[in-house]
Amino acid sequence: MMHIDRGLGAGRRAAALAIAVALVAAPTALAQSSAAEGIAKYREALQDGNPAELWEARGEGLWKEPRGPAKASLEQCDLGLGAGVVKGAYAQLPKYFADADRVMDLETRLVWCMVKLQGTSDADARKNPFGNGTDRKSNIEALVAYITSESRGVKMNVSLAHPKEAQMYKVGDKIFYFRGGPHDFGCVTCHGADNQRIRLQDLPNLTKVEGAQKAYTTWPAYRVSQGELRTFQWRLNDCFRQQRFPELEFGSDASIALTMFLAKNANGAAFDAPAIKR
Repeated sequence: MMHIDRGLGAGRRAAALAIAVALVAAPTALAQSSAAEGIAKYREALQDGNPAELWEARGEGLWKEPRGPAKASLEQCDLGLGAGVVKGAYAQLPKYFADADRVMDLETRLVWCMVKLQGTSDADARKNPFGNGTDRKSNIEALVAYITSESRGVKMNVSLAHPKEAQMYKVGDKIFYFRGGPHDFGCVTCHGADNQRIRLQDLPNLTKVEGAQKAYTTWPAYRVSQGELRTFQWRLNDCFRQQRFPELEFGSDASIALTMFLAKNANGAAFDAPAIKR
């Protein structure tokens, strides 16, 4: 325990107190900095052998394999750049699709193509959007891994040219800043300021361009702690869970709107995923 001499003058006591606080805080700050650097080095060391490559390979197989009642592949699925074009497609999603008359993110578009091209029911196409890290594997996660990997190095270029795209962005903005639930939480609670951490993990400030760019362009990602590749839809779903909000429905307009808001704010940054995270 550090004591401040009561015989000191007020000015000296204040200075001594400031020094004491700094000395107490210094080890914590150093520990946080050291942990953050260690985690960054850990990710870098694993990146060359990122297990996400296994999901990418499985996803490519699923993309090309004839499946469903129609025994058709997804190679005629239009992800926004023309039927079957995968290279660079993810970097301009979400976007408005005239054939569906709806703004869609990648997962929603994949479900739509499974229904339209392969004859799968909507309910079956939406089954198991997230794997459980052990026996249950998700075809959606594998397809997302493959398609997003084909946009590595491509700069994000999400458009708001269509009125429904602009509307979706505005809704996403509202959701991001909305606070509620038993703890009065919102996305902005964790991601609205600089230098915030949780469990020694840096929390990107998504209200700034650089924060949004760094965060969005590194999802999907292989989570070492879960032994599973996780999509951006999963990331949003888990954030809602931690906020104690009602579950964010997979493929819902709310999930697409929030994705649109964050993806558009990441424009100009080179996409760099699937990445690897703790």
